[in-house]
Amino acid sequence: MNLKVLGAVAAAAVIGGALMVAVPKSAEALPAYAASTGKACGACHTNPAGGGPRNAFGEAFAANGHKLPGKKPKK
Repeated sequence: MNLKVLGAVAAAAVIGGALMVAVPKSAEALPAYAASTGKACGACHTNPAGGGPRNAFGEAFAANGHKLPGKKPKK
């Protein structure tokens, strides 16, 4: 394999890897969480309409297994 072909393959791999990292990923926000907690989507997200990055409350909610603090799971 000559160096030009090897360089082209390496460049394609680098560009492909960069695109995989840079492409937006789907959100994990679920309206079901709002329905089950009785809170608006904006309670957990920086965007009042929901979706996007979580605020501090949303991070705590996620860290607590998607349960409100002090609430016991339903049996």
